[in-house]
Amino acid sequence: MSRSHNATRQYEKCGLVQTISRDNPLWGAPRIHGELLKLGIDIAQSTVAKYMPRRRCPPSPGWRAFLRSHAAHIAAIDLFVVPTIGFKLLYGLVILRLERRRLVWTNVTANPTAEWIARQIVEAFPWDEAPRYLIRDRDTSYGTAVTRRLRTMGIRDRPTAPRSPWQNGHVERLIGSIRRECLDHVVVFGESHLRHLLTKYSAYYDEARTHLALNKDAPLHRECPLVC
Repeated sequence: MSRSHNATRQYEKCGLVQTISRDNPLWGAPRIHGELLKLGIDIAQSTVAKYMPRRRCPPSPGWRAFLRSHAAHIAAIDLFVVPTIGFKLLYGLVILRLERRRLVWTNVTANPTAEWIARQIVEAFPWDEAPRYLIRDRDTSYGTAVTRRLRTMGIRDRPTAPRSPWQNGHVERLIGSIRRECLDHVVVFGESHLRHLLTKYSAYYDEARTHLALNKDAPLHRECPLVC
């Protein structure tokens, strides 16, 4: 068989692969290869993959798109550690509504069990104001009691991917602000003292602190005086 004849056969196979691929956009190389074998066309799967036209599909919506689209219905929760003057470790809990960056709940405990966290979620959200989604990390503290309570309240549990704190970036940023603007400047004496500090900071954060993402407004809209 001449070299030119082989080239012609190869060209015909290439055209056939491209035609089948265009007509069946959901088929991959293994499926097309199988169909060609059934037609008696001897061709390698690697050759099929080589000649398939490359499709430029728009990327599928990612995590950031999900946050932007559903911000009005999303809350985020996280725990952070605070040492006291006596070297005891306390755990602060914060719950944030993403749409207006509103800090809706804070509390403190020395033992963050799943039952305790479940109670905080109930107290943070009245039954008629519960968010549609709650973002959390994969800390073992969020046990069965938490997931069961979320399901009962009609809240969809959205744990982040392992080792991906950026997926809960809003609340991570909040915790950083609490440390930089409050806790780094005081010595915490105990649980009641830390709870008092977080309550005061929560009022400041929601009512007075401006946010670039809110066009320099506070989470609870602050009226501008006439001198503006």
